[in-house]
Amino acid sequence: MVFDHKNESANHHTSDKFVDAKAVAAHDTDIEAWRVGTLRTLDLISEGDILALKTTGGGPAVSMAFSKGELPPQQMLDALDEIATKCKERNVQIIVDAESQHWQKGIARTSLELMRKFNRDGKAVIYNTYQAYLKDTSDVLAYHMAEAERDGFTLGLKLVRGAYILSDNRSLIHDTKEDTDNAYNTIAQGALRQQIGIFGASGPSARPFPSVNLFLASHNRESVLSAHRLYRQRLEAGLPTVPVAYGQLHGMSDEVSFSLLAEKSESGKAPEVLKCTTWGSMGECVGYLLRRAVENRDAVLRTKDEFTALRKEVKRRFFWA
Repeated sequence: MVFDHKNESANHHTSDKFVDAKAVAAHDTDIEAWRVGTLRTLDLISEGDILALKTTGGGPAVSMAFSKGELPPQQMLDALDEIATKCKERNVQIIVDAESQHWQKGIARTSLELMRKFNRDGKAVIYNTYQAYLKDTSDVLAYHMAEAERDGFTLGLKLVRGAYILSDNRSLIHDTKEDTDNAYNTIAQGALRQQIGIFGASGPSARPFPSVNLFLASHNRESVLSAHRLYRQRLEAGLPTVPVAYGQLHGMSDEVSFSLLAEKSESGKAPEVLKCTTWGSMGECVGYLLRRAVENRDAVLRTKDEFTALRKEVKRRFFWA
């Protein structure tokens, strides 16, 4: 579901203003359908995999609460608790997807409470998604880091550039792509150095760097390779850093994924690289496909890079002795 800032409308089938609060309090069929569908998806994945959740899929009552910056109805909270509990038991992690800014405050608040409960023992079960193209992301991240440091839980930090540029309020987004790139790289490399803002810094106002697990989702080759090389350098030098994994979308930027996998450590260990696969009906996935089309307007350039990489690999396989 996407909220169009220009038209001030969402693409779900039922308007928020027609939500019956009493009926929702009793039983919301949209939330139940989302719960059942998500649990069925969980049955399809294996230990060590990641389950991505689009929480507005819970329906109008959920999105209405999110639009007010509130937690969703108790039925949705119970569903999230059930899903997170099963994921933790099966060693499956959860990524709570970022969505349109109309709902994002409520989504971030919900993710924070899930992290507070489930991200214990130094490991993230829940990741919140932070969009580097938003001007206030550094402030949101600082608040979440403060909560993690205060309450002793691990912050699951999934970092993306952002995919709602056509529908969100443009004034909330960095003015240039360069600004977005700088914001992304600053957060990614700051986390790997364990120093973001006052966290991990020196001086009277400094605060300890909290426990953080990092997931870098990007098709930008320069960003992910520079991040991984920094991570590897710090490990080899015995310097503090944070656990990190990488992700790209299934069917896209394979050259980026393969380049990461080729960056092996001295012991021969490759970084953890995952591919995100989205499935469902055309109606369920069309918004996702449209966002990918916008996100990948530079696909021609990447296609050339991937063609070059594939040609090199063919030569290597045919002439390798």
